[in-house]
Amino acid sequence: MTLPRDAKAESTPLDLGLAPTGGPEVAILLCTFNGEDFLHEQLESIERQTHKNWVIHASDDGSNDNTLRILKAHQASLGTDKLKIYEGPRNGFAKNFLSLIKNKTIQGNYFAFSDQDDVWNSTKLEKSISSLQAINSSSPSLYCSRVRLIDADKRIVGMSPLRSKPPSFKNALVQSLAGANTMLINIPARALLAATPDTTEIVAHDWLTYLLVTAAGGTVVYDQTPSLDYRQHDNNLIGNKTGLRSHLNRLKNLNTGKFSQWNDLNCDLLKNLDQLLTKDNQNTLNTYEKIRTCSLITRMKLFYRSGIYRQGTSDNLLLALAVFLKKI
Repeated sequence: MTLPRDAKAESTPLDLGLAPTGGPEVAILLCTFNGEDFLHEQLESIERQTHKNWVIHASDDGSNDNTLRILKAHQASLGTDKLKIYEGPRNGFAKNFLSLIKNKTIQGNYFAFSDQDDVWNSTKLEKSISSLQAINSSSPSLYCSRVRLIDADKRIVGMSPLRSKPPSFKNALVQSLAGANTMLINIPARALLAATPDTTEIVAHDWLTYLLVTAAGGTVVYDQTPSLDYRQHDNNLIGNKTGLRSHLNRLKNLNTGKFSQWNDLNCDLLKNLDQLLTKDNQNTLNTYEKIRTCSLITRMKLFYRSGIYRQGTSDNLLLALAVFLKKI
């Protein structure tokens, strides 16, 4: 499901029995590490949200700058019921994120992922909640969006790529759809992520979320209107993938075998969680694994029959090249 740029999703209120007056409760999962430069501004943008029923769960992964001081200052202002601070596993960003996802003490109707250096639009939570409330609450669902790109001084430098093709498992197998910093998920989607084994090595948590929600037959809402300003700076752990440099990086990842390694990790994870996949998606996964291993003529035939795709013409040409060279 894709929302047009200026469309507003209809909202159907749900009574899930968790949230007090003020609408559904959102658990905001914030991972921090040496984020003193921009963290204060990000926290302020969360505090300005038009939807007020949220709790920030901040997991710090061993910062040695003023990050913890900033978190504690905001905690003193907001109260410990609105901002909770955890000690991260100190084993990289992905493990820190999973530590919050798997923490059973963290509850809510919805779960929003937050970077430490963005600036959220004031209606980010309100709009994303409205989009998911129209969806069956028993099925995994994910909201994500485009972003506006800013530099370290908040100057606008561009937009993230516009995704024009529908979200699906056939896309998620070979590409992430949007940044995790834009994502809101419901309780069943959180359960999917929490089911990943503790030993799992993941490529990126945005790709993981898109992959698992679509694999289980859930619903993905992609909003073409940006929901936040995504800051591009020298210390970005994951930068936005746009422009000529991004295409060159993808070619490099293809040539060095990194793309194939990422696919190994994703396929291994999906096989470990195969009971969560729909029958059609199990068949798609089986076909994809055959494409990755069989002879040239057979894999090209299977690939074009499979319907597996990336977003954008150049990315699809690159995918076809990867299949041809047996580098998927």
